Amino acid sequence: MTSPSSVTLVGGGCAGPLLAVMLASRGLGVTLHERRSDPRAGQAEAGRSINLALAARGLHALERAGLRADIEDLLVPMRGRLLHAPDGTTSFMPYGRTPDEFIWSISRRDLNDRLLSAAERCGVDIRFNDRCVGIDFSQGTVSFQGLDDRITTTPFAPNAPLLATDGARSAIRSAMQSAGFTSVDEDVLSHAYKELLLPAGAKGAYQIQKEALHIWPRGNYMLIALPNTDGSFTLTLFLERTGAHPSFESLASEAVIQEFFNTQFADAAALIPDIVQQFLQNPTGHMSTVRTTQWSHQSGALLLGDAAHAIVPFHGQGMNCAFEDCSVIGEQLAAGSDWPHLLETFTARRKPNTDAIARMAIENYEEMRNTVRDPAFFLQKQLSAILEERHPGRFIPRYSMVSFHADIPYFEAERRGAIQQDMVRQALEGRSDLGAMDYRMLDELVMTSLDMLV
Repeated sequence: MTSPSSVTLVGGGCAGPLLAVMLASRGLGVTLHERRSDPRAGQAEAGRSINLALAARGLHALERAGLRADIEDLLVPMRGRLLHAPDGTTSFMPYGRTPDEFIWSISRRDLNDRLLSAAERCGVDIRFNDRCVGIDFSQGTVSFQGLDDRITTTPFAPNAPLLATDGARSAIRSAMQSAGFTSVDEDVLSHAYKELLLPAGAKGAYQIQKEALHIWPRGNYMLIALPNTDGSFTLTLFLERTGAHPSFESLASEAVIQEFFNTQFADAAALIPDIVQQFLQNPTGHMSTVRTTQWSHQSGALLLGDAAHAIVPFHGQGMNCAFEDCSVIGEQLAAGSDWPHLLETFTARRKPNTDAIARMAIENYEEMRNTVRDPAFFLQKQLSAILEERHPGRFIPRYSMVSFHADIPYFEAERRGAIQQDMVRQALEGRSDLGAMDYRMLDELVMTSLDMLV
């Protein structure tokens, strides 16, 4: 019989073992079920996931779990965006105003491996090759099928919950939806992605600038590159799935693929001798935004992370947002919340914020692949930086609020970001430079429109 101090977790991606560590450290018995085999024992599959960007919210969760030191050697700093124009020229845009405002690149596979090992050290019972095959909400039971096809059934209850960290294709969410306990809206992006590898140079040297997120913005599509610890870069091409050239559908022959890369991304293509072979061999991934109306059920089931609110990757916040879910659960338990109360209030507490970052992620895609090429964008960034310098703690660019401030809710970042963006756009209307700017008027506007935040 399941005891009141036990928790059943479904899904062994990054959020699952992190949450398991947090719960086990509170003395709870945790069993983690994962449908895949142990990823630490197998070969990584090429092109299966986008490199992760770790920012303040994710780091806060890892530090709360006492795991920052476990992953420190996996981190590569990215201090800004390095934009690659079609003619090969580059320009660097720092992410923040101060030297400590940057994000980190980290391998999803390596991070997942470290978190699973940390969970095992904390006494978490991890059961690989254990696929969720059914849930009876009326009886409070969940069933799993192992490699030998044997079915095991585990009880759950409001004080011994079933927590779903099983990703965007969540079996728990599907069961809740089928039972009529929640509704799900999935908005599939018309763009897909494909990963490629830019190898390290001689003796593991980085062939392009190391501490940057590289972007080749081309309007309706783009290529990005994130650094790895071994000197290589993981490249991701974002492109329409179907339609007129260029699209993944139109890139159907070796000659067309080679010409596309040579024409649009010549500096990157020159460093990847097998770029056509990689393109043909690596899978094409799809992206979507998942919005779920209700994340919990009174029987004791709770969705979090991508199972509740998957987002597109263009703000680098998917994992950070999922880790923030874990932090909120840990904070509520530490504050004396019991599981029934947490289950009842979690959706209302988190959903406004996850809806906000989902919207901001879509907006950031337009910025990354298109807006960054507009001279007006650079002017807006310049003025925003000046206002931030003049009003520290009051005027904080939206990207900074999202990426560098774990204590500012996503919803608040979106709200204040809209106010600031309107302020900057109006100040720059009809201007091509910052000459003769009325900063006194802008200072007054900032002081009356924005409260001190940090």
